[in-house]
Amino acid sequence: MSRPLTVIQLLPALRGGGAERSAIEIAAALRRAGHRAIVISAGGALERELRNEGGEHLTLDIGSKRIATWFRARALARVFAELKPDIVHARSRLPAWLGWRAIRRLPPPRPHFLTTAHGLYRPGWWSSIMTRGERVIAVSETVRAHLLQHWPRLDPERIRVIPRGINPLAWPYGYRPMAEWLATFHREYPALAGGPLMTLPARGTRRKGHAVAIRLLAKLRGSGLDVRLLLLGVLEGARSSYRQELERLTDRLRLRPWVVFAPMRQDIREIYATSALVLQLSTEPEAFGRTVIEALALGRPVIGFAHGGVGELLAELYPPGIVPACDEGALAERAQALLNAPPPVPRFSGYTVAAMQQATLAVYEELIR
Repeated sequence: MSRPLTVIQLLPALRGGGAERSAIEIAAALRRAGHRAIVISAGGALERELRNEGGEHLTLDIGSKRIATWFRARALARVFAELKPDIVHARSRLPAWLGWRAIRRLPPPRPHFLTTAHGLYRPGWWSSIMTRGERVIAVSETVRAHLLQHWPRLDPERIRVIPRGINPLAWPYGYRPMAEWLATFHREYPALAGGPLMTLPARGTRRKGHAVAIRLLAKLRGSGLDVRLLLLGVLEGARSSYRQELERLTDRLRLRPWVVFAPMRQDIREIYATSALVLQLSTEPEAFGRTVIEALALGRPVIGFAHGGVGELLAELYPPGIVPACDEGALAERAQALLNAPPPVPRFSGYTVAAMQQATLAVYEELIR
């Protein structure tokens, strides 16, 4: 770019999640390119990581769903007037509304307004703010199609599809964990030793398909496969009633000795690499599917339903893993085939953090020009 820029990204908080990770990755790319990178949010555990990457954080609650939050556009306008950003990049709906209103309070020349659609938003006025950016980044072709279907006034020329990505060095093809790690893992979870492991990495919400995975395990064990199931992350955000529901299902199907309910862990790479099959069984379409590319990058087979971003990724990167959406009979048949004789997972070169960073900075430059 011809001159250093100031870019402000707007988020509800920095506690974790795909949008937050992407914001930090873009802040790092901006700093390496000599620009100023600021994130405004209510803060959280990822603030330190943002600062380690050279980004700045301003604490302002622009994400709480309370009436008072709606009036923080004035405070945000004062921040914009002081910092004089070239670009305001919103990654969530309420922060986007506040940022858009704050920009309108400023005298010309105003900062450019950009949005990233990280989800398949519910159609309607509230979500329409994510289509009001001078450029609208969609994290998948699935999201692009969703935006155009439900907001037909959105000019397709304003949309840029920029998928999220991974660091290939952190997910090396063919990686296998150390024997010491595996021994420690099996001591912690003895139920997972002795047979093929299926892993479903997903937080504890109903639409992530935990019950589908438990029923899948029952079908596979009924067919003679000595397989185990790790519900990785199910304890994150799960209401006690939902967890009890899953436990009752496990007990009813007499699967307790082969199922583990676990929180999310830092050694997820090792867990994927140990898994015979990684599951992505969301019963509703997902916007993207980062777990799909993480596992496939390691060379591990992934099975998932043919809808949303997950279906999009599997169709491109590992077609043997696609199952008709929510068809549990077909899921069991395909999973059994993949466990018995999995087709090799081909290497792929796309879907990297570097590519996402480069493409996003190119959109910034496009706006400035």
